[in-house]
Amino acid sequence: MSPRMPNPSLVVPDVLPPMRALVKAVNSVGVPLQTLVLIHLRVSQINGRPVHIPVKKREFEEAGEEDHRLPLVETWREQTCFTDAERSVLALAEAATRINDRKDPVSDEVWAEAAKHFDEVQLAAVVLHIGLVNLWNRVNVATKQEPVDWRINPKKWTPMTSRLTAAQ
Repeated sequence: MSPRMPNPSLVVPDVLPPMRALVKAVNSVGVPLQTLVLIHLRVSQINGRPVHIPVKKREFEEAGEEDHRLPLVETWREQTCFTDAERSVLALAEAATRINDRKDPVSDEVWAEAAKHFDEVQLAAVVLHIGLVNLWNRVNVATKQEPVDWRINPKKWTPMTSRLTAAQ
């Protein structure tokens, strides 16, 4: 599959800097980067946006990836390795991404559970992050961009927009 065009954020003048600024702002309010990575991965899975993640021990080592739970994100409800805070935002991410044909896609229960673990600013950042990942997914799917390679270390996580700049 080859892209229909370069990534639109690189085509339309002046789009990338504000997108990068949004990502930077979201990353700066204290939500653990590892949590944001889990959200990004789950939202991308729901949207059918392929993400290549390490699976074998050697792949994790080569990637410098320390979170061996990444292959389990799709089945997070059945897993015991995710914290209550992570589970709450994974549920929020699923609800906020699957909004079609639902009267109340993000229930008060889902919202309240996430609000127990994050303050208002952090929860707002999580919601914005979910929206941004959905935006990137839709742009990338529409233009048939190459799948994301998840070979990053969450401790040094580089937002997608920074990696796009490096690709220029």
